[in-house]
Order: sequence, then C-alpha cells, then structure tokens
Amino acid sequence: MSGEKKKIENLLEEALISEDEQLYEIPKNWVWVRMGEVISINPSKPKLDLPNEQICSFLPMNMVNPQTGRIDNLEEREFEKVKKGYTYFKENDVLFAKITPCMENGNTVIAKGLKNKFGFGSTEFYVFRTSKYIDERYVYYLLRSEKFRKQAKMEMTGAVGQQRVPKRFLESYPLALPPLNEQKRIVERIEQLLNKIEGAKQLIEGAKETFEIRRAAILDKAFRGGLTQKWRRENSLIKKESGYFNNFSSIDSNAPYSIPNKWKWLKLKDLANFKNGYAFKSKDFVEKGIQLVRMGNLYKNKLALDRNPVYMPLDYNEKIIEKYTICNGDILLSLTGTKYKRDYGYAVKVENLVNPLLLNQRILSLRPLFINEYIFYYLQSPTFRNAFFSFETGGVNQGNVASKAVESILIPVPPIEEAEEIGKMLNRLLDNEKQSLDLLAIEGNIETLKQSILSKAFQGKMGMNNPDEENALELLKKVLQEKLK
Repeated sequence: MSGEKKKIENLLEEALISEDEQLYEIPKNWVWVRMGEVISINPSKPKLDLPNEQICSFLPMNMVNPQTGRIDNLEEREFEKVKKGYTYFKENDVLFAKITPCMENGNTVIAKGLKNKFGFGSTEFYVFRTSKYIDERYVYYLLRSEKFRKQAKMEMTGAVGQQRVPKRFLESYPLALPPLNEQKRIVERIEQLLNKIEGAKQLIEGAKETFEIRRAAILDKAFRGGLTQKWRRENSLIKKESGYFNNFSSIDSNAPYSIPNKWKWLKLKDLANFKNGYAFKSKDFVEKGIQLVRMGNLYKNKLALDRNPVYMPLDYNEKIIEKYTICNGDILLSLTGTKYKRDYGYAVKVENLVNPLLLNQRILSLRPLFINEYIFYYLQSPTFRNAFFSFETGGVNQGNVASKAVESILIPVPPIEEAEEIGKMLNRLLDNEKQSLDLLAIEGNIETLKQSILSKAFQGKMGMNNPDEENALELLKKVLQEKLK
C-alpha cells in the first residue's frame, strides 16, 4: 500500500462515523462523517499585506438578521481598524454565532457581497469554509436548523450570559453527507419551499394589516354615530335618558369632531372609577401565590398571563391585597412603553377570572360605572389612542402617559340605549372580522413547517436521491485528498 493511500485510509477511519453514533438512517449513497473532517472550521487567517487605509467589509453580530438568515447591512471600515482583534472570513464562508442568545436565535449567514471577496466581523462568529465538493448552502441550512441549534445549546460552556458553543462539538458533529449533485438539488428544493412559505407569511401579514385598518375604521365610525344612524331613526321616540348624564354638560370647546344630537362629550373620569397600580417589590416575589399583572401581560388587547409570570405571597399585606386586587369587568391600560412606537396603552378587559390578580405599577385600572362594552371599545379606537399618545412624556427610549391625563381624555357619549346598541354591534362586527382572521392564524405553524422541511432534507427524505449517482464516500475521499495537499 502506497504512503498516500495509507494516509487516505487513516483519514477515512477518522472521518467516518461509526454505526453506533449515526443519528438516523440515510440513503445508501450518503455517508456519515465528522463535520470537522470535511469542513474547515475557523481556518487560519492569511497574511494580508494591505495599506492601512484600504476599506474592508465589516459585519457586526447585530447586522445578521436571525429571522431571515441574511445580512441586514455590511459596514465598511479601514483595514488598520480591523486587522487585529476581529474574525477574518472570505466570500461564501458560512458564519455561525457561537455565543448565547445569538446562536439560539439563529444568527447564521453566508458571507456575500464582500469588498475584495473578504471581510472581518465579530469574534463571536465561527467560520465554516467548504471545499468545491461541498455546497456551502447545505452547511448553512444545517446550522440554521432548530435541531442542530438545540444540540449545540446542550453543549454550551461558560458563565451564564456568556455561554458559547465549543469548537470540539462542531468538529465532531455527525454530518449526513450526500453526493454533491444531490446537495445542490436538496438546497434548491429547500429554497423553493421556503420561498413559498415566506410568500404565504406575507399574505397573512397583509391580511392582518387589512384587518387592523378595517377594525380601526369600524371603531371610528361607531364613535361618530355612523353605525347607529338607522337605529336612531327607528328609535327616535325613545325618551328614556340616564339621570346620571343630566349632571354633566357636553364639553364641546375641545371636541375632536362633531357628534349626533343627544350625544355629549364627557371626560373618561366621569364614566369610570380609576385606580393606579402598586409598586410591588421584586425582592418579595415568590414562585407561587397571587399573580401580579405587569405591563408585559397586557399584550395587544389580550391578558397574557403566561408571559413571564411573577407572584406575591398569599400572606402579603392584607390591606394592599384588598386594595389592588383586580376584578372581573375591570379594564386595564399599560402606561409605559417605547417612546414614539405606540406599543402600549392597550385596553384589556378582565373576564372569567378564577384566580385573584394584583395590579402592578404603571398599569391603570378603569371600572366603568355603566356602558362597559362601549367604553372598552372606545379605549381601542383611533380617537382615544391619538389622544392618549398626545400626552406622552419621557426620555429617549421610555414613553409614559400619566393616569391623570387619561382621566381627562374626552369620550363621545350617546344616550345609554344607543351606547348599549353600539356595544352589541361592535361585538358582532369585530367578532366576525376576527373569525375571518383566525382562519389565517397559522403563523405558529410556519416555523414548525420550516423546521420539518430542514429535518427531512438532512435525512434524505425530500425525494431528491438518485441511487445511481456516485457514492458520497468517493466525494469524501476527494475532500480528504485535498487536505493532504
């Protein structure tokens, strides 16, 4: 046996995965190999004799989009500023984030569009460089797969918040390697299917946007009297008026728009009791007890109690618990969020409450005196939200609206019978709209579908296999021969 052949045989023995270690069954002309034997991970940086002022491509970690797996923006920096202390890579290298949470989030990308075909980036990237016998896109989609990232997470080492995937895990990882032509067919099929999924996702987003526009239009029409024009004509003889309303004069001087006869502009504080939340301290939180409703639990007009729940002890101060306990029928509003983004002030109605809840600070509770549905829907209307954010204060990032400002916001109030009719009409109209939208509520399944495609791809279950093609073992030998050069 020649020396080179013996070396190849030794390399083959090191590269091939034993049957016991193989993760699943693959087509007969595929081969199980250790990833580090066929892919260069963190290859050595060449000596670069470049002028210090030469402009180079630079990729920070935050410019990798974990959702799309693409580069959002390549920066440009002078060679002098990047030649030391950063990761070097070449065009078509696959970059894989090694640190938490970027790795779990999917910060993996193929380096494309680099100035002079090379670039520099964060030291938290691993560089994967393939030979001409392995399609870099095949490696990219493997690293993007949820299954791979879950396995990598289990192998992380280091302090909390600074955990990293060790290189030895990547080098020894079992890779199911198909023949080169099949790699290309698999990648093309993956991209074809993922593009169709992305198209479906955009259609869903468009439908949601249309729903929000229609919803806003319906609410706006309701609170201008447009929905009940016919009702008013048919019920014009009804004389019954709420004695409570007679105690107030309409505030027409600052009215946002004109309203029908018999309607009045009143302040919200005239129609509901207001209560601010209490500043419960995190040092008192316990694993089980009475749940606090915090700002993160008020999510787009829904009470999401499963989002980062925290609890107060059952034997906490009795008077505070009594005062800040939330009741069925209360309407909650968050008063703090991101400035200028309008990502708070969502109205959430508490219903079907079984376990007690406590009102945390920066959340406002409104308890309507009557016409509950009408008030609840008004708090979701464009008129209210525009008025709400006109009172926004705060620093660069944090926006706040004071509870007193909310109390002063004007609300158009019809006679009580008409207000109740508007509440019923909005329940019916918006429920119909929501049911239509629910038919498209498959967003949670989209990521599952993507991962299913990737899982099948790396098991050879996409119908791309041609058993007559050259066995991947021959391809592996070519890769190993390259390593000997």
